[in-house]
Amino acid sequence: MSAVAPPSPAAVSSDPAARPAPAHPALEIDDLHVAVDDREILRGVSLRLEPGSLHALMGPNGSGKSTLANALLANPAYVVTAGRILLDGEDITELPTDERARRGLFLGFQHPEEIPGVSVLNFLRQAIARRKGIDDFSVLEVRLALIEWTKRLGMDNGFQERYLNEGFSGGEKKRNEVLQMAMMEPDVAVLDETDSGLDIDALRQVAAGIAEVRRARPHLGILAITHYQRLLEHLVPDVVHVLVDGRIVVTGGPEISLEVEARGFEAFRAREEAWTK
Repeated sequence: MSAVAPPSPAAVSSDPAARPAPAHPALEIDDLHVAVDDREILRGVSLRLEPGSLHALMGPNGSGKSTLANALLANPAYVVTAGRILLDGEDITELPTDERARRGLFLGFQHPEEIPGVSVLNFLRQAIARRKGIDDFSVLEVRLALIEWTKRLGMDNGFQERYLNEGFSGGEKKRNEVLQMAMMEPDVAVLDETDSGLDIDALRQVAAGIAEVRRARPHLGILAITHYQRLLEHLVPDVVHVLVDGRIVVTGGPEISLEVEARGFEAFRAREEAWTK
């Protein structure tokens, strides 16, 4: 099965030595502890996502993956009790969702909500206006950008007139998330189980769309949260983290996802237990 490699450094600059190293990680999660209903779920999660890199966060059900996504979203039900979240070096731990988005953080939802009466075009116009700090963002500019991106992502141009996620198939919802990521031009994208509920054809389309956005924005950092290795058969990660019982127990290269596929998460649970002893 073919895989999509990360963008070539040549896509960024013909002379890698001429590109200065980034001053800060695109996203840094520093010893993050998160509680829900006074029960600690994340117990000291740390990772550094560099600009242009693709990290995969894998873990079994109940490991804390969705808790991390919700904490990054600033969902008030998920309380950060210790640690920090930094975006390009700025501490955003106390910022609300809209301010995080304005600073360049995007979250692709596992279960995108339907919004009847609001077209994809109008939703994106409002979202981009908030991102850019422009009250009256041009409808024409958004429409032209949508025409370009729906073409690049292999989507029907009429998609922009449909109500947001209303009547969409699972694959259409996830491709719409990729379209939003392309249009919003974030610096960091957190994709929460983008592969959930997709058949193999829809998964290929979504993965190809993510790869297309990365080609257009080679400095975009992506944290892909997933149960399974199958998404990573199409998108080659630079780094793989395994989250078990609220802790990252191992970090490595793409071979880690193959180990998960071969041995399951229980093989990693023993490492977490050894860590806590």
